[in-house]
Amino acid sequence: MADFRQQALDYHEFPVPGKTAVTLTKPAQTSMDLALAYSPGVAEPVREIAADPETAYRYTAKGNTVAVISNGTAILGLGNLGPLASKPVMEGKALLFKHFANIDATDIEVKHRTAEEFINTVEAIADTFGGINLEDIKAPECFEIEKALIERCNVPVFHDDQHGTAIVTAAGMINALEIQGKAIDKAVFVCMGAGAAAIACMTMLVKCGVQRENVYMLDRKGVIHTRREDINEYKALFANNTDKRTLQDVIKGADAFLGLSGADVLKAEDVKLMAENPVIFACSNPDPEIRPETARDARHDLIMGTGRSDYPNQVNNVLCFPFIFRGALDVRASKINDEMKLAAVHAIADLAKEPVPQEVLAAYPNVTELSFGPDYVIPKPMDSRLLDRVAKAVAQAAIDSGVAAIKQLPAHYQD
Repeated sequence: MADFRQQALDYHEFPVPGKTAVTLTKPAQTSMDLALAYSPGVAEPVREIAADPETAYRYTAKGNTVAVISNGTAILGLGNLGPLASKPVMEGKALLFKHFANIDATDIEVKHRTAEEFINTVEAIADTFGGINLEDIKAPECFEIEKALIERCNVPVFHDDQHGTAIVTAAGMINALEIQGKAIDKAVFVCMGAGAAAIACMTMLVKCGVQRENVYMLDRKGVIHTRREDINEYKALFANNTDKRTLQDVIKGADAFLGLSGADVLKAEDVKLMAENPVIFACSNPDPEIRPETARDARHDLIMGTGRSDYPNQVNNVLCFPFIFRGALDVRASKINDEMKLAAVHAIADLAKEPVPQEVLAAYPNVTELSFGPDYVIPKPMDSRLLDRVAKAVAQAAIDSGVAAIKQLPAHYQD
């Protein structure tokens, strides 16, 4: 019986924890296979996990799984179309997790009447997974939902629309400002948009050195300032004590523009008002706040980024979220904290300064050369080095900040 017990435990642990991913990970051809896989063999890991829940990481697929969860209230740029309509996006996210970081992701779409119902649902199923990726949840509810789930869940919870966007934006912006010869703590920012992504981006940039008093954020009613009484607590974080009220007021002399709003809201005339050597990240998809061609016609000294793959400097969450979770899962982090996010920012930014391998160029038929500069401030999504660099930096930051159950980097990260 002891041999059978160990066989059952080994079966569930090797060669990878658990029995299924996208395909079966264990044999199921013989009667002995079935005896190990289900009854009676499966009782052995059940007993182990009941005695010590941490052994679920040894005997099941938990440690390599992420739930991609949405309520469909902010699907891409399409708005509140409901949970079922969000399913294609969540499935796409699962594909990216698998392709870029070999993480098995499951999409889950939740119907609910209140934010508390959504929170309770996710909390109830969270222990099934190694991590929770929240997606396409509208502001301001997304802030409340993420905060509550971080507090209640024992696995890392990450709202990618906020933090993934923020990490990649910050990495690109740091490099762009450096190329343009601008000190981040002196740069004046205009942020068009005041939703979850915009607030998260500017919050991350503040953590990277931007001065809050140098930030002008705008919503549909104009500049968010300290005398407005119609703003929520999240917008209030960026209420500027200023008499400026319009985009034209704040864009004059600005060093950087970040757009997370809608198409064509920034005009060529506005770009001409910016300081020398400006940076423009127009990230609304599929149509940016200003077309790169229009911006470059207005200013030849700018650095331009968008969310699109058909222009240089694509600000894309896929540079971040698979590798954030890979690093977190590999050291069993209990959360994804600021230290881990900042580690990802700097790992992504630093990679753009290194020579670009031929295999990356081969993935982009219309590109013959890439080097750190105005048209290459951020790595390409197909750069396979991102997996090791970003995941390793995140894993180490988790260990150093005390949120990792595994206290040293796994062997595959060792130089």
